[in-house]
Amino acid sequence: MLDPKLLRNQPEQIAAQLGRRGFELDVEQLTRLEAERKQLQVQTQQLQNERNSSAKAVGQAKTKGEDIQPLLQAVSELKLRLEAAETRLNELQDELNSIAMGIPNIPHEDVPDGTSEDDNMEIRCWGELPEFDFEPRDHVELGAALGQMDFETAAKITGSRFSLLSGPLARLHRALIQFMLDLHTGEHGYTETYVPYLVNADSLRGTGQLPKFEQDLFRLVGEHEYYLTPTAEVPVTNILRDTIIDADEMPRKYVAHTPCFRSEAGSYGKDTRGMIRQHQFEKVEMVQAVHPHESWQVLDQLVNHAEIVLQKLELPYRVVALCAGDLGFSAAKTYDLEVWLPGQQKYREISSCSNFGDFQARRIKARWRDPDTGKPELVHTLNGSGLAVGRTLVAIMENCQQKNGTFRVPEELLKYMGGVEVVEPG
Repeated sequence: MLDPKLLRNQPEQIAAQLGRRGFELDVEQLTRLEAERKQLQVQTQQLQNERNSSAKAVGQAKTKGEDIQPLLQAVSELKLRLEAAETRLNELQDELNSIAMGIPNIPHEDVPDGTSEDDNMEIRCWGELPEFDFEPRDHVELGAALGQMDFETAAKITGSRFSLLSGPLARLHRALIQFMLDLHTGEHGYTETYVPYLVNADSLRGTGQLPKFEQDLFRLVGEHEYYLTPTAEVPVTNILRDTIIDADEMPRKYVAHTPCFRSEAGSYGKDTRGMIRQHQFEKVEMVQAVHPHESWQVLDQLVNHAEIVLQKLELPYRVVALCAGDLGFSAAKTYDLEVWLPGQQKYREISSCSNFGDFQARRIKARWRDPDTGKPELVHTLNGSGLAVGRTLVAIMENCQQKNGTFRVPEELLKYMGGVEVVEPG
């Protein structure tokens, strides 16, 4: 959520900045509503003062034995006018709040211009693209040949865009989660966190998924208004909701593994084959809450933590800066990590690392106490996938495949695989 003071005082400047990301801010509507709010605020205060003066006059008239009926009538009329003004003021404030909740974050000045992913900017590449003396298969063909990746049975159990893994492939999926958690807690200093997989609407509003993106969520039908979490970002970031963190407890660094559930609304026909875009998938997520003046440095650190996962697994990738038109709703700046998939002959997103500034913190009232002033101030929040587990599995299968349809297990994962060095059929 943007600073209301900026929306009130600099609507034209904010509109210009939001225009970079293709969002059209209705400045005329905002200005009109704000002018009416200010007028009603003054009117309400005047009526309150008049009511208090009239009530005092009634008491004085009573003491003197004077006729108080005209004064009581005036107080009654003031009360009705005040109630009407307060009601309209509350309606206006609700309307302004609703508008503010639907306004995305302002892109950072370093974010490149552009309208879609085609305008994203490649920052750097890492690793050599693998060369094969055979036609590389994609993960669907490899998984079927191994007999350990089954989409038909998953569709029978649930529906489309679900998968069933078995044998060494399922174990490798689990090994990736363990490896990522061990790396981020052991080398990068994150606190491992176990969180609920169901979240309430307040949590989703806090991180920006609601109110605009409800169609992308799975909402449960029942006594409680719960949603399946679309990413660990939601429950982990909301750990900080309505808290004030002491300066010596900053930064807060959390890592969590969760399943993630997304309806993939609007993506019909895209990536229907395989594990790239599913309704249920696993992710290891890094979340940080930091001092505002440190957040841009921490974003680079967060990206590096995600890169190290890919480097240790020897998977070639590139880092891409998202253009303004491709930013997520809450992000001020985002870097995507895209891993090379030989079966598709293209890079595909495997991690997204974002700095949200104080956008989420303002929504959830996450603050730290400045020791110099003693006053609470908003933190900056960041998160990044470290990594998407299913897509990492896909990348290993395709980059480490061999001519006979098997694939090698990366050295970093061998200690989790119980002696399995090559995933073979059976």
